[in-house]
Amino acid sequence: MTPVPRTARHRADPDAAVPPCADCITDSAGGLTFDVTETGEPGAALLVLRRREGHEEVSLPLTPTGDGRLRAALPSGVALPEGRWDAYAQVAGGEPRRLAPGVNDLRSLVARVPSGSLGHVAVRIPYSPKFSASLEQGGPPSRHGNLSVRSWLRAPHAEAVELYRGERGLGVRGRVYGVPLAPDAYAEAGHRDAAGPLIRAEVAVEQAEFGFRVAYDALRPGVWDLWLRPAGEGGPRVRIARLLDAIADKRPFLIHPRVPVKTLYGPVEAGPYYTRDNDLSVTVTAAG
Repeated sequence: MTPVPRTARHRADPDAAVPPCADCITDSAGGLTFDVTETGEPGAALLVLRRREGHEEVSLPLTPTGDGRLRAALPSGVALPEGRWDAYAQVAGGEPRRLAPGVNDLRSLVARVPSGSLGHVAVRIPYSPKFSASLEQGGPPSRHGNLSVRSWLRAPHAEAVELYRGERGLGVRGRVYGVPLAPDAYAEAGHRDAAGPLIRAEVAVEQAEFGFRVAYDALRPGVWDLWLRPAGEGGPRVRIARLLDAIADKRPFLIHPRVPVKTLYGPVEAGPYYTRDNDLSVTVTAAG
């Protein structure tokens, strides 16, 4: 992604106050560093993260770096509950001000493979909501979005590594974190909106990696969410998702074509997609 020059962000309204801007750097352990432009206001400064879905708040001290900027660190060991967090700068107890996005260095998230030794996977990806929304709507990226952080905290976690699209079904290869794979592990697909039996799929196990296939002709129209039962029927039910990369919202970027299939419910079109939370699902719609 080409960085947007800071001088161009608010050129349309020269009288408007320019909000502080933050560059973000991620690390492979799940930590996140914020470098914020000086606000010019005296007093102690904080970087404040507010969870959009609730009333939770996390405050991090902003300390001078010596180059005219302030730095705050969110270590991987500090829990950040799953959700969308809006970023603010607050000085000396004043009113928090939304942060504008700067340059995001997300290179450490590419092909990330956590150890899973802590029993969970923590993911934090900085992003601009308006940037993602404009791409999803087919327009150019917005240059006036604010900075937010998308956080996931999954224990255990089933990562979708590769998808194989066939004429009659979907193949999934993945890796599980935080729980061992048992010989009787299996996957299941559940209809999101209607009661009914779950569709079970056998899983091939190789250490921490798993693979399975979902046959489309067994699915009636609707949305089917995919789950892994890594320890068999008596163990946890783990939502399959793709989290370990640098894309906060997969929907505008990872688009999979649907295939026509004849089923017991008539001809349909079926294919995988990632939800708003980057969970893996299958959509089935009646043809025509």
